[in-house]
Amino acid sequence: MSAIRDYFPLLLLFVTAGTDRVAKAACGGLISNITVGRIVSPGFPSNYSNNLTCHWLLEAPEGQRIHIHFEKVALAEDDDRLLIKNGNNFDAAALYDSYKVEYLPNEGLLSMSRHLFAEMTTDATGTSTGIAIRYQAFAAGHCYEPFVKYGNLTSSDHTWAVGAVVEFACDTGYTLEQGSITIECIDSNNPQWNETEPACRAVCSGEVTDSAGLVLSPNWPEAYEKGQDCIWGIHVEEDKRIMVDIQVLKIGNKDLLTFYDGDDLTAKVLGQYGGSKSRFKLYTSTADLTIQFQSDPATNVYGYGNGFKVHFFEVSRNDTCPELPEISNGWKSSSHPELVQGSVVTYQCYPGYQVVGVELRMCQWDLTWSGDLPSCEKAEMYKPCGHPGTPTYGIPSSNKLHFQAGETLHYTCLTGHQLLGESILNCVPGHPSQWSGLPPVCKAHAAEYDEHRLDVSTADMRMESAQVVLAVFILFLILIIGIYLHFSKVQRKTLQLSLSSNLPYENIPEESTFDHSVYETTIHLGQTTFHPHIQTPRLWGQSILQGSSQALELTPHSHQRLRLHHHIPLPP
Repeated sequence: MSAIRDYFPLLLLFVTAGTDRVAKAACGGLISNITVGRIVSPGFPSNYSNNLTCHWLLEAPEGQRIHIHFEKVALAEDDDRLLIKNGNNFDAAALYDSYKVEYLPNEGLLSMSRHLFAEMTTDATGTSTGIAIRYQAFAAGHCYEPFVKYGNLTSSDHTWAVGAVVEFACDTGYTLEQGSITIECIDSNNPQWNETEPACRAVCSGEVTDSAGLVLSPNWPEAYEKGQDCIWGIHVEEDKRIMVDIQVLKIGNKDLLTFYDGDDLTAKVLGQYGGSKSRFKLYTSTADLTIQFQSDPATNVYGYGNGFKVHFFEVSRNDTCPELPEISNGWKSSSHPELVQGSVVTYQCYPGYQVVGVELRMCQWDLTWSGDLPSCEKAEMYKPCGHPGTPTYGIPSSNKLHFQAGETLHYTCLTGHQLLGESILNCVPGHPSQWSGLPPVCKAHAAEYDEHRLDVSTADMRMESAQVVLAVFILFLILIIGIYLHFSKVQRKTLQLSLSSNLPYENIPEESTFDHSVYETTIHLGQTTFHPHIQTPRLWGQSILQGSSQALELTPHSHQRLRLHHHIPLPP
């Protein structure tokens, strides 16, 4: 035994906290007369160094045995190794070898004697968090003290004698996994627990209906795994809301933590974050919150305390006005099922009562109500007011025929018109009830009136111009007609003078009588041609056209401007 002690010179550094004794960050050592404590690798929870060889020897008091529980074992995937041996020397049988066992025994390890030997070796490449092992000594005839990391336990017998019953519970944010929630110490000959102790882990996804709680990144406070897609649903009472306090956010730059204001991933996004961010808060507008965490499939995150830590609390609604009271002899109705901003509550009275005050109250932007609470008072019966009428270019707020006493009528004007007079008339109670004034007048704006006058003036000027043009045209037409008539008269007088000249038909000798039996006599006057058939007298010396006021120039077979074709029979 002295040789073993000689192997661990000056490597022992103890810190006492209650009954726990911790070998603080030393690379190995001898720990004697143990009760309860922990051994951790150098630098834990940060990474250990390369090229380490650490040995720990645990020694319990005489007649006791040792139980160890693996809180953490994280070694680099190279040649780093952890060995636990059942004895006090290097040649003792191995109870655990990280080279050979992929998974840690959840129930821990029990020594067969008062000694356990632990060895941790690391190579020149790669590091990790290392180890954290909880140990305790227990007496014969008893079970060892049970333990659950990130949880707590209750028992009626804290000596852990045969018959002791233990119940486990996890800390907030953790879920009970493996093992049993209740275990019992059995077998007086070889005391042991009938079930394996459970484990509490921060899991990926879950549904929470508590009024307050905690959501942790998977495996918190240890590093989460890559390629995860986790979803948590949080639900509180329908008339409540959720306040989210993000206390720790330290994830990879390509990882995403998203908060949805509802019960699924289609709800409005409250916020989406990656990387690191200092503490902040969010508030939901519904009674449900969905949290989604997605880690990058291609990137590992190492180190203790990486991830997120999100507290949530049920709080009163902060987006509605307070409930309004009822009124005597009346009732109220709301425009919305929830009294959100913009909601209107209408008060009405039972028959025989009338509203005194403002019957409409609105939930304002600062979540206070407009106006004061109205009341319903016994109504005195008054005759209604008839509709006062609608002014030209005016618009009344109502076209009903009768208005009860106390009602109002609002007037507005069409665009481009100005309202002159009172825009609001009140039906004043009385016998009979009367309006508070006459309806207003809607008058066109001055600018538009001047513009109208300008349009009328322009139209008048255009009309006068058209009339002047028409008058000039008529005068011109009359002038043309006058000129035409004048020249026609002059031409007719000239023709008469020409015809009055006596043509010497009697001087025409008989020998030059016509070769044909018929003369063609044609009179051309302007564009008009006459063919008078005149009997030729037997006396050739006399004028052929006796009694005619016109003197015609007659030339047989001639084609003069003025010709007379006369059919004259030949003399016998």
